[in-house]
Amino acid sequence: MSYEIDFERGILALAPLAGFTDLPFRSVVKKFGADVTFSEMISANALKHHSAKTFKMLTKSPLETPYIVQIAGSDLAVIKEAVLMLNDIEGIDGIDLNCGCPVPKVVSQDAGSSLLLNLPHMQKIIETIKTHSNKRYTSAKVRLGFTTKIPETIAKACEEAGVDFMSIHGRTRSGGYKAEVDYEAIARARASVRIPVIANGDITDYEKALHVKAVTGCNSLMIGRGAVGNPWIFYQIKHALPFVDKTKILEIVSEHFDAMIEVYGRQGVSLFRKHLHTYSKGFREASEFRDRVNRIDDVDAMREAIVVFFS
Repeated sequence: MSYEIDFERGILALAPLAGFTDLPFRSVVKKFGADVTFSEMISANALKHHSAKTFKMLTKSPLETPYIVQIAGSDLAVIKEAVLMLNDIEGIDGIDLNCGCPVPKVVSQDAGSSLLLNLPHMQKIIETIKTHSNKRYTSAKVRLGFTTKIPETIAKACEEAGVDFMSIHGRTRSGGYKAEVDYEAIARARASVRIPVIANGDITDYEKALHVKAVTGCNSLMIGRGAVGNPWIFYQIKHALPFVDKTKILEIVSEHFDAMIEVYGRQGVSLFRKHLHTYSKGFREASEFRDRVNRIDDVDAMREAIVVFFS
């Protein structure tokens, strides 16, 4: 049974983020305010070659409805094969094409943001997904361009290719993650098409979310790096809170830790350290806390350290 995304009301989506938006992280943000979650970027080529690690990355939490899988690739035959494989997996509500990843390894394979240099080919990939997918949604995540900003052209190309919605990161590929986000350019893209457009880029708190909505005209937002070390941002925006109190932060951090242990076992303790390093920023005695957790390998000891520090 497919799930309808309420774009009329507006949604909060968790962006795909390699190394961070894994199953435990997605399940936590979904529980505390995200409406839609996206998998980490999945290589269509890795799917074709039946990579066990890649198939494991597709696993979702029971909470994750709707759940969109994002794929990256450029070869039409490989894309088709990947889509047919995803068709056999229940619980996926859509397939998203990555047209924005700026990483050289991806760009060198004519995938990710390099597709913005060849919009006709990008359209063919979207059409291939749309034609062969049995999922409710086909979408694309793009940037404003590769080096030059062409937001309207890109948005129209996506719409013509048949996407049901799209998300736009407000920088070009050459802008990386450091150039200023151009929300006006996202507004121009949104105004040029009839499909829902989700605004993305540097959304870090409730006030910024309101600003982005006002400037772009988009009532749906996608948050990626702004949620790293700050997964309670979804709760904050959903409940219109200027700040989130420590009780809620402790609840969310504890839920995330428990989810990590459930998915990764004892290894979840060491894997969770990078999250605790970011979660503790701004708290008193954060450096001592980070030093302490770096030496903890026991599940119960780590849980106790989390409760003591965030209480």
